[in-house]
Amino acid sequence: MTQRSGFPFCCLTRRLQIPQLLLLCVTCHALFCSLVQPGLEGSANLMHLLSNKSNQEQGYCETQARLASSLDFWTLSSENLIAVLPVDPVKENYVRKVKNCIFSIAFPTPFKSRVRLVAVSKEVLEDILDLDLSVSETDAFIQLVSGEKIVFGSIPLTHRYGGHQFGIWADQLGDGRAHLIGIYRNRQGEKWELQLKGSGKTPYSRNGDGRAVLRSSVREFLCSEAMHYLGIPTSRAASLVVSDDEVWRDQFYNGNIVKERGAVVLRVAKSWFRIGSLEILAHYGELDLLRSLLDFIIQEHFPSVNVQEPNRYVDFFSIVVSETAQLIALWMSVGFAHGVCNTDNFSLLSITIDYGPFGFMEAYNPDFVPNTSDDERRYKIGNQANIGMFNLNKLLQALNPLLDRGQKHLAAQILEGYPVLYYTRFTELFKAKLGLLGERKGDGDLIAFLLHLMEKTEADFTMTFRQLSEITQSQLQELNIPQQFWALKMISKHQLFPAWVSQYLLRLKSNMNDSDSERRKRMTTVNPRYVLKNWMAESAVQKAERNDFSEQAPTTLEAWIHSN
Repeated sequence: MTQRSGFPFCCLTRRLQIPQLLLLCVTCHALFCSLVQPGLEGSANLMHLLSNKSNQEQGYCETQARLASSLDFWTLSSENLIAVLPVDPVKENYVRKVKNCIFSIAFPTPFKSRVRLVAVSKEVLEDILDLDLSVSETDAFIQLVSGEKIVFGSIPLTHRYGGHQFGIWADQLGDGRAHLIGIYRNRQGEKWELQLKGSGKTPYSRNGDGRAVLRSSVREFLCSEAMHYLGIPTSRAASLVVSDDEVWRDQFYNGNIVKERGAVVLRVAKSWFRIGSLEILAHYGELDLLRSLLDFIIQEHFPSVNVQEPNRYVDFFSIVVSETAQLIALWMSVGFAHGVCNTDNFSLLSITIDYGPFGFMEAYNPDFVPNTSDDERRYKIGNQANIGMFNLNKLLQALNPLLDRGQKHLAAQILEGYPVLYYTRFTELFKAKLGLLGERKGDGDLIAFLLHLMEKTEADFTMTFRQLSEITQSQLQELNIPQQFWALKMISKHQLFPAWVSQYLLRLKSNMNDSDSERRKRMTTVNPRYVLKNWMAESAVQKAERNDFSEQAPTTLEAWIHSN
């Protein structure tokens, strides 16, 4: 049984009603295209109704005409993957050791109880999946996103990978509760992999039940979309459904097992391959398969690397090193701690994936750890850059069997350059957060000085930078901190605050062709007023557990972001 409740996630304006005639034209043309223009990847096969984009109204109509109004002619396909990468010959779905393949075929397990749609992302549906928001109101959509039905022509896959967890090799891991239900090619020509999380057991479930609970699913849905709007590369969340199936969890790992409700998130990404995807192949000496997978990943996702080039794996590694440094610096710029930075959770495309016990730092604290099971504080926020280095080293170890002596030396040098790449990007981001232009000696010291004061006074990380974006230089110079700038007022109690203000104002004077109003305008674009702090996420979870899904509605994250 399916039921709809809740609200569309990102709907800011009321949709205009497209005349039925236009929808009919789209459907007829879609049928024609699906018959004469089949492709390897799924698509909507929708007509481009208008070619003249000279005015906004026509542009709007064209966009709407490109959106599928039902799932009847909307297709997914796994062919792009399984035509190149080997699939486990064992078709039965039971937990086992899997060898010499990249994927296993496994179908989602439908819920036994009623299923309700409680949240969708309008932007993901329309801009990525070419689906009109109204499609989410259909039973066919709910059946798709809950795992009850698979799109005709697609084969659901579960990915085999390994990984280092908390620094220790964990051997085979894999998609233990996720199913890749197909690839969609949208109207921009982008290919997106659709994955259900919480959709049942797979050959990689180990001792798990293959399910996700409402609590963690709400958090993943909200955070992946929040990270996108903060400008952080991330997987996206398309929908969230909840059931009445009982799922038992020990939330705090203290032996107190409680009953929760099963849920499924439909999440999308350009690729779900991660460092552990390569590690498992290198570990078992499946080098031909390792080479095939690498070449596929390079061909599909690294267009600047020539797949025929002998040094292609070194070039690939160089990009991953650089983009990983960039990603972690971006995390730090918004105070985000991933919580479980294992190699199986680190994307080869350097996007944020696998939201588990994440957290946004409130008071600035380099030792902030959102994961209650991380007793050794390995993944504290201040250690994330070091963990990035560790994970990249494990990636290099997986690549080494395919490299000659000279390539190994070159790759090692690339890895040695990671700290400089990270520090450079970190400094650039925090200079922007402080409104600094150009390069000046001592910029790094100015940033470190402020962070030191924030740590000592336990000042709010997000609001300190936001309020620096709003306060005038004259107010700072007079050390006249208005009451509404409460985070700055907290820092101002430190005896060294006047010294920092003096250095900061002196540095601002060196900004060429700048004004105080321009500085503040510039800073407000990079310093959000809101991030998804834990109390916000918990408020949404607690309401959701009472069947109040208003905080997955358009008035939540979208409103937060647009009020930044």
